[in-house]
Amino acid sequence: MAKFNVFRARPAGTSPVATARAPSGRTYEGGDGYARDTKSELFLLAVSNMGGEDTFYESGARRDTRFADLVHQAALADPEWTARLLKWLRGEANMRTASLVGAAEFVLARLAASSDAGVTNRAVVDSVLQRADEPGELLAYWTSRNGRRVPKPIKRGIADAVRRLYDERAVLKWDSDARGFRMADVLNLAHPSPAAPWQGALFQHVLDRRRCADVAVPDELRTIAARRALMAWPVEQRRALFTRPDAADVLRRAGMTWEAVAGWLQGPLTKEVWEALAPSMGFMALLRSLRNFDQAGMSDEVAATVAARLADPGQVARSRQFPFRFLSAYEAAPSLRWGHALDQALQASLGNLPALPGRSLVLVDTSASMTHGAISAKSKVTPAKAAAVFGVALGAKGEQVDVVGFADGTFRHDVPRGASVVREADRFLERIGEVGHGTDIAGALRRSYRRHDRVFVISDMQTVSGHHGTSVSDAVPRHVPIYGFNLGGYGMAAYATGGGNRHEFGGLSDATFRMVPLLEAGRNADWPF
Repeated sequence: MAKFNVFRARPAGTSPVATARAPSGRTYEGGDGYARDTKSELFLLAVSNMGGEDTFYESGARRDTRFADLVHQAALADPEWTARLLKWLRGEANMRTASLVGAAEFVLARLAASSDAGVTNRAVVDSVLQRADEPGELLAYWTSRNGRRVPKPIKRGIADAVRRLYDERAVLKWDSDARGFRMADVLNLAHPSPAAPWQGALFQHVLDRRRCADVAVPDELRTIAARRALMAWPVEQRRALFTRPDAADVLRRAGMTWEAVAGWLQGPLTKEVWEALAPSMGFMALLRSLRNFDQAGMSDEVAATVAARLADPGQVARSRQFPFRFLSAYEAAPSLRWGHALDQALQASLGNLPALPGRSLVLVDTSASMTHGAISAKSKVTPAKAAAVFGVALGAKGEQVDVVGFADGTFRHDVPRGASVVREADRFLERIGEVGHGTDIAGALRRSYRRHDRVFVISDMQTVSGHHGTSVSDAVPRHVPIYGFNLGGYGMAAYATGGGNRHEFGGLSDATFRMVPLLEAGRNADWPF
């Protein structure tokens, strides 16, 4: 009987997240644990690490120390690869804290080793700073761990970023006494050269107003001047603005965010206020304000324009929102009028998920480690919610997909092809707890695999030992690929990965799913950056 030359055999490509071939430890639940190489462990931790946040199995402090140690090792062994990772991490992967911390630790390791080979430290710092509050954030991180002395590569990288990021609206939004490092402190430390005369005037104004809040506004700074004029209005006259047809333009010219308007009015935001604000609100602000719109009674006409923006694939791509954000917005909004737009937005955010020919099995982890505790302290999103979004979306997109929830046992969740992902993901999450709270990946595979062409396992990968000696890899024939999608980033893998039809990806976005079509075609998949 043939062992290798079977009917459904296919060429097997290699993937970058690689482990040792044999187990050398244990997962947190006691299953065989396979050690990853430095790059693989760093990658999976980076795409799931919010910085300082406890997870089910690991404290925030331990996680941060492991991350810093891995960055140090990678920065010295392969600085070009590490620089590419950090830039991608802040950009396409949208992992803000991990990229800032990673850049600081990259510089620290290379300065300690007196390494100047290849990529410059300055360029790495510049590459991860993408929002105007981030230079101050990076300085706060650096000084809290390394003291007040800031090395030249950090200063110069920050100076490069400041030239890109500091404008009038950024100053109005991010510069306040609530921050340990104000923009004036950043300018005093980094000494950036202004990119244009108007920016020179802005830098000087930021420095001047640090000393005196009432300093005169230069003529070039029209937005700041408009904000100051608006703030001078008597409080009792401010609501009258929203009876005027030009209210939205007045607010836009003054760079007024909805948070600034709430403080300016010193009272609730009414229907008229929200309708004036909506045209100039950013994508993320709109997404988070749907409940406010409904509660204030926003008209269907204005709501339709908001919904059109939310559903626009171009705006979704530029917003770089994690897919689960759209499910969270759907759950929070009282009105059903946003449902279709949010479903379209969610599916647009999952454009890298492959269309799956043939038969596929998608296992979604519903165990306690996936459902207890949010991804970050400021979020209510659990890893299980992110997993459900990916699992249901794969189910809705493929030809014949069996979506199965698992913990100690399994349950099948039927997802019609082309179904509403937000509705089906919400329905899937209601079933958490049906089959216990442990994590038995091998058992779930053994119970659910029925000659499928491929298997996805969406989990934190901390599994118990396989029953009857069955490992995760052995629960499915070797010619059938297993694609693990790791949402935990813990140190040990649940099975050997990197080749032989056994692969692992990770992250909170769909970016690394691009590897799947390459592997399906028998080609080698590289890092997504």
